[in-house]
Amino acid sequence: MKDCSAMDPRIWSKLPPDVMEHILLLLPLKTLLNLRPTCKAFTSLLFSPSFISKHSSSSPFSSFLLLSHPQYPHHFPLYDSQLCSWRNFSPSLHCSSSSTLLSSSGGLFCLSDPSSSSFLVCNLFVKSSRKIEYPIPSLHLGHLTLVTTPVGYNIVLLCSESASNSAFVYDSKVLSWRRFEGFSAVLSDNYHQRGTFFDGGLYFTTPEPFSVVRFDLESGKWERLVGELPNELTFVRLTSDGEGKLYLLGGVGDNGISRSIKLWEMGGEGDWVEMQRLPEMMCRKFVSVCYHNYEHVYCFWHDGMVCVCCYTWPEMLYYSVLRRTWRWLPKCPYLPLKCSCGFKWFSFVPKLYASV
Repeated sequence: MKDCSAMDPRIWSKLPPDVMEHILLLLPLKTLLNLRPTCKAFTSLLFSPSFISKHSSSSPFSSFLLLSHPQYPHHFPLYDSQLCSWRNFSPSLHCSSSSTLLSSSGGLFCLSDPSSSSFLVCNLFVKSSRKIEYPIPSLHLGHLTLVTTPVGYNIVLLCSESASNSAFVYDSKVLSWRRFEGFSAVLSDNYHQRGTFFDGGLYFTTPEPFSVVRFDLESGKWERLVGELPNELTFVRLTSDGEGKLYLLGGVGDNGISRSIKLWEMGGEGDWVEMQRLPEMMCRKFVSVCYHNYEHVYCFWHDGMVCVCCYTWPEMLYYSVLRRTWRWLPKCPYLPLKCSCGFKWFSFVPKLYASV
């Protein structure tokens, strides 16, 4: 009997391009990457404007939460937020063992490599990278945020040099740094806090008395938002969904002790509208693992979730905006029990066409 498991090559060769595109859009990322070197026709199709447009809008790949720890610099456990499972990930990075993962955005990661005084921006799945020299020698790293846009990416670096403070912005379109003077003392030395990209600017919260400040990426100017924050805050953090909504997470209490943790959304008039309160038992656990030291707390947006993390604790708390529920992420089984502080979480949504 003739084996019918394989399709006649003559049939494959006559498939219309739009049918072939549809088939490729259904393939997992790993298979797509393996197809690239097989023939020129596949490579041409994968990078055609039509396929790029359809692929970017369909986004068929899983999204991941990536966990890093300084004791294991090139070992990154991944949590698949669609399959709800952990997996190991050890990418081949062309950087020294002293390199540190600092920021992620739009499928790209930014690492710092002090041994070569440079940053490395990379697309881990496509295995492409770009080495970017520090804007000044002997750089003392402060707040660093990687921001991706439809036309490229920016690295925003805030650092202190002796008596002056400077903001440096790297633009991938022109492959160069711009320097802006003076973010003054509006920010604390809490480098675990991450800048939040929203409406063309990077947003931060200040130490008490709490406020929100914005750094315009184009002009380099700083401004303090005039809207009043909620009362009796013990700490505040910001995040954005990337689609026009800015969220504020904060503890409510007195004398540095949080009695509750709430989530607000910025309204149309710049006011903050309460969305959700963390359930009491979850709040007690989170406050206890922080030891009321909220400098270790940071948050970010990932795939419909507001993720709340603590630098000293291996578990992550998250709020699903769609389901309106709070959950603890299952603990990572791949990190040894001896790991202490230094836990850093990142959002990782693989993008085949995220260019470095």
